Amino acid sequence: MKKGFYNILKANFLISNDAVKNWRFIVFCTLLAIVMIASSHSAERKVHEIARLNNEVRELRSEFVDRRSALMRIKMESTIINKLSGTGIQPSETPPYKIKVNSKK
Repeated sequence: MKKGFYNILKANFLISNDAVKNWRFIVFCTLLAIVMIASSHSAERKVHEIARLNNEVRELRSEFVDRRSALMRIKMESTIINKLSGTGIQPSETPPYKIKVNSKK
C-alpha cells in the first residue's frame, strides 16, 4: 500500500512503459473539463442575458402603462374643453344626430 502511494506521488504512472494509455486518458479528461467549463460559461452568459431582457421588458411595460394613462387623460372631454377655452371654441349644446340611410333594393 505504501509503495503504491509513493508511486502515485512520484508520478511513475506517467513515465512507465505503458504511460501512453495514461497520457491519452489525461488528455481526454483535460479536454472534457475544458468543454464543461466553456459550456458552463455559455449557460451563465445566457442566464445574464435573460435577466437583462426581463428587466427591459418590465421597464417597457411600465412605460407603456404610463403612456396609455397619459393618453386617456388627454382624450378626456374636460381636458379638451380646457385646452380650447382660450381659442373661443365651445362644445356643442345640441347632441349630434344619427343619420340613417335607407337603401332601396
